[in-house]
Amino acid sequence: MAKVKWAKGIEFVSGLLSKRPKKGEMHSDHENALLATHRVAATTNPDCSRIYMVGEYNRKTPLSSKELLLRGRFAAVAAAVKVRAKDLMQISDDQAAFLAQKDLPDGKKTMKAYLWKVCGDEYDAQHS
Repeated sequence: MAKVKWAKGIEFVSGLLSKRPKKGEMHSDHENALLATHRVAATTNPDCSRIYMVGEYNRKTPLSSKELLLRGRFAAVAAAVKVRAKDLMQISDDQAAFLAQKDLPDGKKTMKAYLWKVCGDEYDAQHS
């Protein structure tokens, strides 16, 4: 993946940098749009800006059973994280547990990553 280095004075660029071709326009079947993203989430990765070529994508193979299981797991864990992050009965316990593990070698550095690990482990325990 390419890296983007902006000139001095430009902090970041984000959004669609070229318009998408409309269906039926000349050469629209092989034109792509240029999309730049800038991530502002808490992370340990310093590379926050990315540029993508976005075009129409048509999958040629059907979804495998493993992909369907992984998509189901992702959706279930995401829903559990959303609920747990707002559960007033668990917030203080989760914050204490997060702070206790944060500085460990394999500890999660953000609260959201910690909740994803906890909810993912719970999902795996229930479905294994």
